[in-house]
Amino acid sequence: MTDRGEPGEVAFAEPGAKWNAVALGPALCVVVLVADIFVGAGVHLLGLALFAAVLAGFVALQVLAARRHASVEVTATRLRCGSESLELADVAEVLPPADPMDEDLQPWETARVLGELSGVPRRRTPIGLRLVDGGTVRAWARDGDRLRSVLESAVGRAGRSDDEGSDR
Repeated sequence: MTDRGEPGEVAFAEPGAKWNAVALGPALCVVVLVADIFVGAGVHLLGLALFAAVLAGFVALQVLAARRHASVEVTATRLRCGSESLELADVAEVLPPADPMDEDLQPWETARVLGELSGVPRRRTPIGLRLVDGGTVRAWARDGDRLRSVLESAVGRAGRSDDEGSDR
């Protein structure tokens, strides 16, 4: 990404789930088919084909849902967590990470989660953001450290461009 950053240029992206997971069920059915052939217990081709199709269908629905609701993308102007977008100009500060040894929660740890979700998705790291209007929200990603660094540089860059505009 260039220093100024083009509005559509993606600085960070996580898809939420990968489509290759759909092939795992049918691949397992092929392994069972090969085992049936070698063991000589009889080949259950119709049953395995039906089972492979059902597995692939269910996993495809899960992947589709994860790509819609558990994906993250940051461009030069916008953060998208799941199905919700936030303009980076509305972010005043990326809050410091919480201390896992501290029993008291930071105020941002109970803030609203971006993405129209009830909580941070499993295996995702929450990141507190203080908004320009004084509110706080939680962004999240699997690679929380990388998202934090991208957001810190993007928010810092947005703050510098606001300062430059006010000097004129």
